[in-house]
Amino acid sequence: MISPFKNINMISVKITSNEAGQRFDKYLKKLLKNAPDSFIYKMLRKKNIVLNGKKADGKEILMIFDEVRFFLADDTLQKFGAEALTSSTKISPIDTDPYYRAYNIFSPIQILYEDANILVANKPSGLLSQKATPDDLSLNEWLIGYLLSTKAITPEVLSTFKPSVCNRLDRNTSGMVACGKSLLGSQYLSHIIKEKTLEKYYYCIVAGVAFLNERITGYLYKDQSKNKVTVFTCEKDVPAVLKPKISYIDTLFRTVKTANNVTLLEVQLYTGKTHQIRAHLAAMGHPIIGDNKYGDSAINKCYIHTGVTSQLLHAHKLIFPPTPISSLACLSNRVLDCGLPDLFTALLKTS
Repeated sequence: MISPFKNINMISVKITSNEAGQRFDKYLKKLLKNAPDSFIYKMLRKKNIVLNGKKADGKEILMIFDEVRFFLADDTLQKFGAEALTSSTKISPIDTDPYYRAYNIFSPIQILYEDANILVANKPSGLLSQKATPDDLSLNEWLIGYLLSTKAITPEVLSTFKPSVCNRLDRNTSGMVACGKSLLGSQYLSHIIKEKTLEKYYYCIVAGVAFLNERITGYLYKDQSKNKVTVFTCEKDVPAVLKPKISYIDTLFRTVKTANNVTLLEVQLYTGKTHQIRAHLAAMGHPIIGDNKYGDSAINKCYIHTGVTSQLLHAHKLIFPPTPISSLACLSNRVLDCGLPDLFTALLKTS
């Protein structure tokens, strides 16, 4: 529909579940990603952007089936990054090629759980959870490629909402990664991770025989320039210059099995700091086999012939907390477990 004003179109957008639940101005800032805040609020004041046919100030919380109308020229929309709304646009403004490429390259990735809001995948070792440089392909790109391929989302949705990985694992750590398919799913996962009510368990194989069944605390300092951390057992051991930069760490270690002079540990994280498990175990004298950053290089060389090329650390179990949200009821108290990788099983095998 063309407005009576020259070169200005009236474009109507219906709010879906992936936009609902957020403030109107936050939604507009995502859609008009290159526009300054002053422009957005000016358009609201002048009623060039209206919500449900009425003037809005941006503080409104969007609901499903709300209607947003834009009275803006195509070149204005293009200038501020909202090409998806222009009347002349024939293709999606989002370049979907990286997502389809990631989906084709990395599939099949095991999907351990999926509903309308959340997907849990078993990330293989060697794959980034999220890209570190613009050209990287990661589990996050695979996720979006999978959702596009199965038509769970459309390219247009990506203008205002991108499904994403919510708990990241190191590139060479395998196992369970929870991803938000919808805005509700992403918000819920972010909340339970921040509140530490999502229980996370890992398996690892360490050098030597270790009999552990205890919760061990300490302090961790991260050297940002080297992306490497140092663990201190007691706060008094931390150099004064580092004390303002340390983080408290809390980890539960439990011996599951010993064999062939190695130990399978189950680890529960109560805090989730960078390289927490790897550095903590190395500081305790039981480095993870295959860990090239914190491990023992001489020990690691002994396992190369078995196929060990990186740390034997695997996120094997997630336990979700109870939730009062009816649309997420299927996750309440749910336990997801993906077991031991084959390489772990082979190293623990006793003939």
